[in-house]
Order: sequence, then structure tokens, then C-alpha cells
Amino acid sequence: MEVLKIGLLGVAGVMLALQFKSNKPEFGLYIGFAICLLLFSFVVSGLSSVIGSMKEMERYISRDGVYFRILLKVIGITYICEFSSGICRDAGYTSIAGQIEIFGKLSVLASGMPILLAIIESIQEIAG
Repeated sequence: MEVLKIGLLGVAGVMLALQFKSNKPEFGLYIGFAICLLLFSFVVSGLSSVIGSMKEMERYISRDGVYFRILLKVIGITYICEFSSGICRDAGYTSIAGQIEIFGKLSVLASGMPILLAIIESIQEIAG
């Protein structure tokens, strides 16, 4: 039911922003930005249940929660980059949006390196 509310809020925001697009395009941009922030606040408030599930998973993951912290960091990076690049793209700055997305991908790759190294180390132990 929450997804329906979020979808309707997004569509209503777009319809409202379109009304201002022809006369005052900057107001349409401001409305779009405000709707993005409002939707993002709903996402953040809904993360409590996800974090609860992740803490449950943390009990099964060894190494003092290192992997869990990496997982949270990667999720944060993807949300922030997606949100920022979406706003830039809506404002017409697609090149900046693309650079934010590239930076996000590289940040996720760098954050995930300890996991990749642990997997390679495990394979080495099994093979040798």
C-alpha cells in the first residue's frame, strides 16, 4: 500500500510541476526537487525494517560485522548517487549526472574490494 502512495505522490508532483513548466520553469524544478526530498524521506523512514533484517543477518556473518558495514556503506552510496544524479538529470545536467553515477560505481567497487579479497582468500584455502 505504501508503494501506491509513493507512486501517486510522484505522479501528482510531476503533474503539478508540469503546470509551472511553461510559465515559470524554475518553479517546476523547485517542485520536482521538493517531491524528490519528500519521497527520499519516505525511503529513509522505511529503512528501519530493512536495517532490522540486516542486523539479523549480521549474526550469521563472521568477522565482527565488517561485511555488514560494507553492505550498509554500499547501499548508502547507491542511494545517494541515484538521488543526486536523478536531480541533476531532471535539471538538464546529464553530464554531471553521468559523472555522479560513474563515481558511485567506482565507490561501490572500492568498498567491495575487501569482500572480493576474502572470497579469493577462501578459494585459495580450499584449492591449496
